[in-house]
Amino acid sequence: MYQFLFQAHSGLRFIVFFALVITIILAFAGWFGNKPFSKSNRTFNLVTLISTHIQIVLGLFLYFVSPFVQFGNMGATMKDSVSRYWTVEHLAMMLVAAVLITVGNAKSKKGLNDAAKHRSTAIFFGLGLLIIVVAILQSGRPLLGVSH
Repeated sequence: MYQFLFQAHSGLRFIVFFALVITIILAFAGWFGNKPFSKSNRTFNLVTLISTHIQIVLGLFLYFVSPFVQFGNMGATMKDSVSRYWTVEHLAMMLVAAVLITVGNAKSKKGLNDAAKHRSTAIFFGLGLLIIVVAILQSGRPLLGVSH
């Protein structure tokens, strides 16, 4: 079970990463290029949102079967940087990133005009991507390389 969840979670990160990058590029191009918020913008937002949420669900399942997550002695876990990262920091950062992406998607739907919709996507998805990149880099794993 662990190996399947780990491989699925590791593989889906590429889809999430590239979906975020494409969506953010389109949002900045639309925002600064005064372009309409099109059906393709909505589609990329939705694909990014769904892939992020699937990644979070896989990660939550993985969290409870991972040998890297240590609940037994939280005092010792918090003193060990590797255990602390996998038990607390990774989960917290990824949940915050997912919330930012979710809020950005919701705000893009409610924007008063196309520029506001693009701006919401660019800012919130961009912040979500920044947190994801920092979290991955903190793990000591390569951002786009093969895992473990």
